[in-house]
Amino acid sequence: MALDLSGRTAVVTGGSKGIGYSVAESLARANANVVISARHSAEVTEAAERLSGLGGGKVVGVAGDVARLADVKELVGTAVETFGGLDILVNNAGFGAFAPVDEIDPATWDRLIGTNLSGVFYCCHEAIPHLRKSDDAWIINMASLAGKNPFAGGAAYNASKFGLVGFSEALMLDVRQHGIRVNYIMPGSVNTYFGDSAPSDDGAWKIQPEDIAQVVMDLLALPANSLVSRVEIRPSRPPKR
Repeated sequence: MALDLSGRTAVVTGGSKGIGYSVAESLARANANVVISARHSAEVTEAAERLSGLGGGKVVGVAGDVARLADVKELVGTAVETFGGLDILVNNAGFGAFAPVDEIDPATWDRLIGTNLSGVFYCCHEAIPHLRKSDDAWIINMASLAGKNPFAGGAAYNASKFGLVGFSEALMLDVRQHGIRVNYIMPGSVNTYFGDSAPSDDGAWKIQPEDIAQVVMDLLALPANSLVSRVEIRPSRPPKR
């Protein structure tokens, strides 16, 4: 039986394309009310229009940068004011930049940590008081296998994702007694927009955004007494090296 999220409200950051859009699409098709955010207003508006009408809920787009607390307050506030509460937070917004430590521009470091780590903190900080009022609340953070596997040139990105893994595990302990289940997903190579990359036919071997969306929906379908705290997901058949 397909999951029915009628009457539930979800916020998805980075929801205008890629993984975030696929997650928002799956939530909308399951009849949830969905609020998506991304930094570019035109992209958010266009994505929200495409998502509208896919299910029994409504879709709203809010432009903003999760690295700015004021923007996050507006995002969560819009969800609560429009739909009367909040049940699901999917922290998907992310940024990637790769270079040796001595070559990383400090502004790039600040943007990467601000988006990938502080942005998740801001969203959780603002959402938790409302999630506590839900009878089935979820926070799902989009981490990465780079949160456990360091690589040369990845110091900034590794730092953000290692930090997100630790943050998510501690967050789970903070809020589990309040009825909020916390999960983080650690994908490997995904055929999506990331850094200088974009989806392509050459990436058919990679995990697809809709594969990650399916993981999110499977998590939301878990029995109330169950919590899968971490999901690692890799391409099943990567090219031989």
